[in-house]
Amino acid sequence: YGYVALVSALPALPQLFPLETFSDLYLPTWPSVTTVTTPTQCSHLTWRGMASERTGPFPLLELGSTADLDKWLIFSNLNRAFVSTLRMACVFGSSGNEALVVTSNDDVYALGSNSSGCLGLGDTHGSLEPRKVDALCRKGIQGLAYGSGPHVLAVTQSGDLLSWGHNGYCQLGNNCNTQGLVPSSIVVTMHHQVAQVACGSHHSLALTCAGEVYAWGQNNCGQVGSGSTTNQPTPRKVTSGIGGRRCIGIACGQTSSMAVMENGEVFGWGYNGNGQLGLGNNVNQTSPCRVTNLQGVVVQKVVCGYAHTMALSDEGVLYTWGANSYGQLGTGNKANQVSPFRMPTEIGRVVEIAASHYNHISAAATQTSKVYMWGQCRGQSVTSPTETSFHSIHDVFASFACPAVTWKPMSLDICHSNKVSDSVKMAFNDPSTSDLKFCVEGRLIHVHKAILKIRCEHFRSMFQSHWEEDDKDTVDVTTFPYSVYKAFLEYLYTDEVQLPPEDAIGLLDLANSYCETQLKRHCERIIKNGILVENVAMLYAAAIKFDAKVMLRTWKTSASTLP
Repeated sequence: YGYVALVSALPALPQLFPLETFSDLYLPTWPSVTTVTTPTQCSHLTWRGMASERTGPFPLLELGSTADLDKWLIFSNLNRAFVSTLRMACVFGSSGNEALVVTSNDDVYALGSNSSGCLGLGDTHGSLEPRKVDALCRKGIQGLAYGSGPHVLAVTQSGDLLSWGHNGYCQLGNNCNTQGLVPSSIVVTMHHQVAQVACGSHHSLALTCAGEVYAWGQNNCGQVGSGSTTNQPTPRKVTSGIGGRRCIGIACGQTSSMAVMENGEVFGWGYNGNGQLGLGNNVNQTSPCRVTNLQGVVVQKVVCGYAHTMALSDEGVLYTWGANSYGQLGTGNKANQVSPFRMPTEIGRVVEIAASHYNHISAAATQTSKVYMWGQCRGQSVTSPTETSFHSIHDVFASFACPAVTWKPMSLDICHSNKVSDSVKMAFNDPSTSDLKFCVEGRLIHVHKAILKIRCEHFRSMFQSHWEEDDKDTVDVTTFPYSVYKAFLEYLYTDEVQLPPEDAIGLLDLANSYCETQLKRHCERIIKNGILVENVAMLYAAAIKFDAKVMLRTWKTSASTLP
C-alpha cells in the first residue's frame, strides 16, 4: 500500500490515506493517469496539482455507479446480479459495439462483435452475453485504451502491458502485423513500469513511471515521433524534441499524439492538417514540437478528439485547437484553430475535460458540478458549451457521442447502492418493514401505507378519510381472489403485471373498481395477447362487462381469423 499526504486548510498535520494505487485517489485537476503503483516507483508523479488552490465541492470524481451502465445500450441486457459485481467497464468499436468489464474479484469479461479479435477471447466470434477473458483474469487490470481497428491495450496494477486485436500496422507492439486473438505481454522497457496508455486509430503510446514516452504502430503522419514516417513494430522511446523532460500525461487523436510535461509544457507530433498540434500551422510533424502559444500556461491535462485537442490549465481554464467542422472547439463557430483558443470562463472553473479519437464531441465538468458538451452531438453541430442535466461526463458520451464509446474506462462504485425504484420493488411483501397486511383467502400480503397512499387514489381515501380500515394493521379482502389482489399490490410497487389472461380478467375488474386507468390498460394488453380458440368467448364477455374498448377491437379482429 502506498500513502498520500493531504494537507487540509486547518493548521493540522497532514493526514495519511492508504491507497492500493495512486489511481485510487483522484481530484479533477490532477493529470489523468491510468495507473501508478507506488510513490517510490513513480515519485515524479506525486502531482503538482495537489498544491493548487481549490475551493468548493469535488463531486465529479468520475466514479460512477453500476446504474450508469443502463445508459449504454450494449449493457442493457446484462443480468443485474452480474452488473452489481463490476468495478470497471469500457465501450469501444466503430459502432460502440464492443465492451470489456472487470469485476470486483478481478475477473474480466467481454461482449460484442469481436471485430479483429478485439475482445481477447481467442477467436473472432461475437457474443451478446459476457464471456470470460481468461488471459486477463486476476491480472489486476487498472487501465484500458482502444484504437479504431480496434486494437486494445491494458495496464496491470504491477505496471505490465498487454495488447491484442487489430494489428495491420504493428500497433500491438509485438514485432509483427498479424492480429492478436489473445492478450499478450509487451515489453516496453526493462527498467520502468507502465503508468498510462493511449491509442490513436492505429498507433499506441505508453507512459512509464519514470516519465518516459514510448510509441509504436502506424506512422504515416509521424504520429510515432521517430523522425520518420516508417511504421514502428515495437515500442520506441520518444526523445527528439522532448529531451530529458518528464512526461505526466499522454493522449492520441486519430493520427496525432500529444504529451504534457511535468513543468506544464505541451508537445505534439503527427498529423496536423487541421491544426490539431496547436503549432500555428498545418504542417505534419515527425518529432515532438512544443506548443509555444501556451507559453506561461501550466497545463495539467490534455485530451484528443478525432482531429481536435483540448488542454486544461492548473487554473481551471480550458484551451482548444484543431478541427472545428462540428463546433467541437466551443468557439461559437466552425472555423479550425491552428493555435490554442482560450475558452471564455463564463462556465466557471473547469475541473475535467473529455474527448475521444473515435468522435467529434467535447465535454467538460466544472467545479460547481455542472457538465457541459459541444461538438457533434447526435448529428447536430453544437458550437458553444451547452449545459446538460447529466451528473457525469460519461453520460454525455453514452447519450450524445457518435459512436457512443467511453472516453476512458468507467470506474464503478463498489458500494453498489440500489436505485429508489429497485428498493421499492424489494420492499413489496416484506414483513420486516411493512406496517400493514392484507388477508386474502387466509394468506397475508405485507405492504406499506405510505406507498399505497402515494400510488393509489383508493388507498389515499381509505387512509385519510377515517375508513374503518384506517385503524387496522390487517385488512381482510373478500371481493377478489388472492392471485389478483397480490398482483394489484405488486403493481403498485413495480409498475409491472405478470398474470395469465384468465387471471387478468379479475385484475381488470379490480382496476375498474379502483379507477386505475393505467392498470386497466396493462390488463387489456395481457388479455389481448392471450386470445385463443379455447378462451375467446370468455374474454369477449369480459371485454363487454368491463367496457374494455381495446379488448373489444382486438377480439373482433382476432375472432375473425380464428378457425
